[in-house]
Amino acid sequence: MNVLNLYFTSTGNTEKVALQIQDIVRELGHSVETVKVTSGNIDVDILQFDFVFVGSGVYGQLPGKPMIELHRKLLQKYNEAGEVKPASPRRPSANVVVYCTYGGMHTGINEAIPAVKFMGQLYDHLGYTIVGEWYVVGEYKPERFRDRSIRGRLGDIRGRPNTEDLKEVAEKVKGILKACTE
Repeated sequence: MNVLNLYFTSTGNTEKVALQIQDIVRELGHSVETVKVTSGNIDVDILQFDFVFVGSGVYGQLPGKPMIELHRKLLQKYNEAGEVKPASPRRPSANVVVYCTYGGMHTGINEAIPAVKFMGQLYDHLGYTIVGEWYVVGEYKPERFRDRSIRGRLGDIRGRPNTEDLKEVAEKVKGILKACTE
């Protein structure tokens, strides 16, 4: 299986998850290309991959700005190329997991849902089957926001994603890839 592991991170939380995904995909014997999005101008052809993991931190209920820009540019590119079709028919063996890391200070997971849904729309329009939406808790790292890691709706989230969170991600990767290759 040819896997794209696409992510944006500004604090390192999402990178922890992305690198865990990369390690498990390789451990399972699949080819993986890990791409850290730093701007919306990355040249990547997602249609060359049969499985995509795509993730971002959550910033104001949306993915990071570079990820938003990239997804908008890719949607426009594929639309102009005729790859976005009416009713978005499914592409055989084209699957995606969309995930985020989030702190959820005010409304918990509800702050993260729009970010995952936004990213998922590109793949849904292209006919990928969204086989998972993952929400991984991550601490607030900037010094000015550190108190949010203990005062928010999710309680004390300092140090997250932690070893247990990453183990859960690893098990999900194993399960999803097994289900999609059988």
